[in-house]
Amino acid sequence: MKSPREFLISPSPHLWSGPSVSKLMYLVVLALVFPAGAAIYFFGYRALLVLGVCAGAALLTEYLCKKMRGHAFVMDGSAVVTGVLLALTLPPTVPLWMAAAGSVFAIAIVKEAFGGLGHNIFNPALGARAFMSVSFPLPMTTWVEPTGFGLDTVTSATPLSGVSAWQPGDPSAYQAMFLGNTSGSLGETSALAILIGGCLLLGLRVINWRIPATYIGAVAILSLAFGQDPLFHVLAGGLMIGAFFMATDYVTSPLTNRGKIIFGVSLGVLTMLIRHFGGMPEGVCYSILFMNAMTPLIDRYTKERPYGLMKRARSAD
Repeated sequence: MKSPREFLISPSPHLWSGPSVSKLMYLVVLALVFPAGAAIYFFGYRALLVLGVCAGAALLTEYLCKKMRGHAFVMDGSAVVTGVLLALTLPPTVPLWMAAAGSVFAIAIVKEAFGGLGHNIFNPALGARAFMSVSFPLPMTTWVEPTGFGLDTVTSATPLSGVSAWQPGDPSAYQAMFLGNTSGSLGETSALAILIGGCLLLGLRVINWRIPATYIGAVAILSLAFGQDPLFHVLAGGLMIGAFFMATDYVTSPLTNRGKIIFGVSLGVLTMLIRHFGGMPEGVCYSILFMNAMTPLIDRYTKERPYGLMKRARSAD
């Protein structure tokens, strides 16, 4: 007699010839090597410690949560992706215990509490970053200049803070933000490293081009409409890593192509509204979290009509 589980079936299609979840996750990890490597190059061993603590805490938390729920733990790479992404959104000087607490929150609350991989509503890494920003506001807004593997750090403002020595229109600011030699979170400073990782994901068809293209494009167009420097807004802050690695998350982004375009444009509008009118210099994290909540609604109204299905005609009164 076969067990009841062997008779369970899922909706069509029943055949799948694409990459597995594990393969996709490890491809994302491979792409994250570039911004992570840039973080280690510019911020030294401290960046390596934060990355290791976040990834390790995320793995351990997922293992314990699976055991508590009576589910098998599968090393599919999703916890590593969450941990590394969270680390790349943190300041270099964040205390290690705070980094670990953020990873525990990301996995236990934002991911596993909703049912695990494929069921979470919000991006786990950004959900944890929002939690840490509210819980630890001072350490989460303390920025330092890149020092490489030097021991001394110098407190500095980020380009988006409004008090930075680098202002829009300054060629040295563009070069610094493109290469990564500026203050900011570990993974947001080097646009070049993010572009290399993002292009790798696009080339391997791990992510869809529509979300990053419309997101970055909407920010550039709106910055022009607000009379501001579009290149500065594209390179500064977490826009690049958010567009390529956060907004494109399979679980929390729309499924249809039309939905992805709506999603990306909405992200750009929200980000610029927060940056221009809000009380905080950055808007990427909260824009993505807000649009994560809108994803089911977008999917509902942009879903494709099955082939051959006709609209039901209204009956005459």
